[in-house]
Amino acid sequence: MTENNEFDYKTAYEKEKLKSADLAQKIADLEDKNQELEFKLNRIKGNPIWKASKPARSAMHFVIRQKDRLKNAGSIGGVIAKVRYKQIERKAKVHYGTESFPDEARIAAERNEIFAKMPLISILVPLYNTPENFLRDMIESVLDQTYVNWQLCLADGSDSEHGYVETIIKEYQQDPRNKLGKVDNTGIVYHRLEKNTGISGNTNECLKLANGEYIGLLDHDDILHPEVLYYYVKAINEKNADYIYCDEATFSGKSIDHMITMHFKPDYAPDNLRANNYICHFSVFKRSLLDGTELFRSKFDGSQDHDMILRLTDNAENIVHVPMLLYYWRSHAGSVASDISAKSYAIDAARGAVADHLRRHGYEHFKITSTRAFETIFKIAYEVEGTPKISIVIPTCEHLEDLKRCLTSIYEKSTYDNYEIIVVENGSKSKEIKAYYDDIKNSAMSSVVKIVDYYEDKNNLGPDGSRPPFNYSAVVNYGVKQSTGDYILLLNNDTQVITVNWMEELLMYAQRADVGAVGGKLYFPNRKIQHAGIVLRLGAHRTAGHCHYKQEGMNLGYMGRLCYAQDVSAVTGACLMVSREKYDEVGGFDESFEVSLNDVDFCLKLRQKGYLNIFTPFAEMYHYESASRGLDLAGENAKRYVKESDHFKAKWKEVLDAGDPYYNPNFSLDRSDFSLNVEGYSSLRDA
Repeated sequence: MTENNEFDYKTAYEKEKLKSADLAQKIADLEDKNQELEFKLNRIKGNPIWKASKPARSAMHFVIRQKDRLKNAGSIGGVIAKVRYKQIERKAKVHYGTESFPDEARIAAERNEIFAKMPLISILVPLYNTPENFLRDMIESVLDQTYVNWQLCLADGSDSEHGYVETIIKEYQQDPRNKLGKVDNTGIVYHRLEKNTGISGNTNECLKLANGEYIGLLDHDDILHPEVLYYYVKAINEKNADYIYCDEATFSGKSIDHMITMHFKPDYAPDNLRANNYICHFSVFKRSLLDGTELFRSKFDGSQDHDMILRLTDNAENIVHVPMLLYYWRSHAGSVASDISAKSYAIDAARGAVADHLRRHGYEHFKITSTRAFETIFKIAYEVEGTPKISIVIPTCEHLEDLKRCLTSIYEKSTYDNYEIIVVENGSKSKEIKAYYDDIKNSAMSSVVKIVDYYEDKNNLGPDGSRPPFNYSAVVNYGVKQSTGDYILLLNNDTQVITVNWMEELLMYAQRADVGAVGGKLYFPNRKIQHAGIVLRLGAHRTAGHCHYKQEGMNLGYMGRLCYAQDVSAVTGACLMVSREKYDEVGGFDESFEVSLNDVDFCLKLRQKGYLNIFTPFAEMYHYESASRGLDLAGENAKRYVKESDHFKAKWKEVLDAGDPYYNPNFSLDRSDFSLNVEGYSSLRDA
């Protein structure tokens, strides 16, 4: 045994040594090419003709950007779909601006409502040379709140040339709306700072003025919806919320009705938050979450709010997202809402905040890089621990070319090498497919491919020895039983590897103790998106559907969602990795779902156990969808799908009724492109 172990160790060492040498040579070659190209680029940039051509180049790049936008739409149909989306968005913007403000009767009712808990909410606003119109808009939006137990804490670091700031605040301190609160310490509290200490320092000075049980953070140039505090206090009373946030919009000009973008967010999603500060505004949290720590840390200035949100949500027990647009973020020259490059240091600060958060969670070796979506939308590469064995389970019946393409792509393109492939044969009759199995046994792939026949096992036959109808769940469970890996990777036979390190990209998440299933990004052969995460209740049957379905592969997705790993309710079984331990913990696939919805059911069982399911766009494959079994659009297939849909809706009724936590209820369930549910807006608002 010792000799065998020593031999295996030496063989593995030599193999890794050769691989490292090969990679080192490739890196050296690339560095040489990079230096050569950098030299040529600098020579071009130094040329006077190049410098003089800047206006023409700017115009050219504008044309190229518009061309790329059209290209990303994919086709005339894609352009029409994009135009349709913009029309819906334009129509929706009307509802989410001043039209959404309460009328006098509603204002009176909400101001007179008595909750069991009526906490004082201290809103912190650091001031610095705030333009008069911005300052007045901000203060007015607080004075107009329908929940009146608030305290507005203003720490002013403005210079001597902006003395009007103090004058305006003293004016508003005399406003009748300033003292409508029903508890002590309500109203505007102002402190003139001796010197400006930056956004972190000034905000921490605001905190010293605060008496509230809850703390809210408001920028000096932004605007609150009149009911935001009312809905937050409802969340405190109904859900015992200790951290609360809402949806938000950016706007320009003098009115919030001049909206640029609207951001409708998911409920708390830790992987989304690591990848980008999607929570942002308007955060209100229980003061005790600070637990003696700083509110803002100056070393993260520029992304001090991302750092704070990561720290406080780690401590929170009940994070509540109010799915209503209740915060208006002003876009103007110099604001981050207008252009992140206005505060370029914010990019480094955001990366540092995420790194600090990851280290607190015990991660040591990771890499954080910006994505093509935005500089502060990150890809996080976790360390793959060890080289655990991965069992790739592929059910198959006929379709020789599909299977051959799939196996060949795995074997030739994958950089991870500790894996086995379990091909679960279930009903093929052709001589060609059987000949291919014989070829595999006599090829180099024989070392990793194992072919098992589902129907050759008598336990899978009927009492009379007959073959039962096709049951995908049963075939998958059988394949898993025949495997020996630490991790299970379910794969359709009509898939094809694109990303060479696809297994590592899936494994880095599947290894996490808090993660259940992990799925990759799948494309149709024409590079349109087939899978980028599954949304509950999406589609005609109101069971589950794929978001971003059939959008162009180069699209960034809604708010960049196609560019970063994120938490989802479910991923497709066409490419799904899970640890064997967790697979067994939930009992594998439910065989009462014979063909459809078994993967979603499996993911929901994992979620029920408290695990996160993750979609990563960095493990990419082609998927020749349903080539092996056909689509569920007509005939017996359609009848079966309806039956399984009814079964799914009965089993997961409470989960479906609650809605998908990662898909904002403002979105339509009839479209997969994150279009807004304009028609259902009024009922949503009164929900």
